[in-house]
Amino acid sequence: MLLSLEPRGQQSRAMLWCSPLLAAVLTLASGALLFVVLGHDPLAVLHTLLIAPISDLYGLSELLVKALPIMLCALGLAVAYQARIWNIGAEGQLLMGALAGSALAVHIIEWESRWALVWVLAAGTLAGALWAGLTAWLRTRFNANEILTSIMLNYVALNLLLYCVHGPLKDPAGFNFPESAMFGDASRLPLLLEDGRAHAGVYFALLALVAVWVLLQRSFLGFQIKVLGLDKRAAGFVGFREKRLVWFALLVSGGLAGLAGVGEVSGPIGQLVPQVSPGYGYAAITVAFLGRLHPIGIVFSSLLMALLYLGGESAQMSLNLPQAITQLFQGMMLFFLLASDVLILYKPRLKWRRARPAATNASAGAL
Repeated sequence: MLLSLEPRGQQSRAMLWCSPLLAAVLTLASGALLFVVLGHDPLAVLHTLLIAPISDLYGLSELLVKALPIMLCALGLAVAYQARIWNIGAEGQLLMGALAGSALAVHIIEWESRWALVWVLAAGTLAGALWAGLTAWLRTRFNANEILTSIMLNYVALNLLLYCVHGPLKDPAGFNFPESAMFGDASRLPLLLEDGRAHAGVYFALLALVAVWVLLQRSFLGFQIKVLGLDKRAAGFVGFREKRLVWFALLVSGGLAGLAGVGEVSGPIGQLVPQVSPGYGYAAITVAFLGRLHPIGIVFSSLLMALLYLGGESAQMSLNLPQAITQLFQGMMLFFLLASDVLILYKPRLKWRRARPAATNASAGAL
């Protein structure tokens, strides 16, 4: 007996758009069952995960702080994924953006010019784009698989950041802690609220949201990106230049991830530390698919993912649950999303394997 998947005759667009909601419901149900097995009250744990973190204004501010880097990375990934360019390196591009922005910020601490912040943000964005450019160069020059190259560059970026924060950028007055000096006030993103950590990076996220939406939905360049993703040969026949589109998609993706990284160090953190990102770049992959590679969908899925981060921290402190609870929910959500998509696009069928006819005596004798 074999299980096979056959394409459905008609695909339901409504079901494709509803499958993220179905994946979220299945994730919550599976999580509740897991908490019962662990001996916890599922309603109490879900309340701690999803409601308690945003029950006040400070919690909403923290939700926004967590959502901004995830949203920026996911918007950039959506551009690349529309062209079927599988950039898995948003985490490394985010770290390089944080590293480059910090390297500049610690050398202009004494600046009081408003241009200090502009230069810091530009340095981080450019570093993220250039780091993604390595993947684009390897893809277009040597036809290297971007999945492998981008994910390996994540570890290179992480070790570069660790080297710098333990060496050249280490604060000599920091009591031997692996961290840079605090940035000057001119290099910091201003806060939006006095009673929270939400900062002006929200304006960059909104600008990126509009820009990506216009690019993908209202521009000829976005149309070329989509055609390249749907059929590479058709894009070549009509004159679309594949290498140029690969470079453009990866540079945009890396630039937005770099902006997310430098926004973290110049915003809520204020200095370079080894724990710049708890995995925002990897979470952005799930967010991009959960949002159906659409900017509006990415906004809501980013908020949901940020809520899981906040809820995971809250559950770890108040319920003594392991830190990996956030990654567990991320993995379950992605699994259920992919499973729902497969069942929407394909129809499972069971087939019985037919037994081979036995060889006749005559044929056996001839052999």
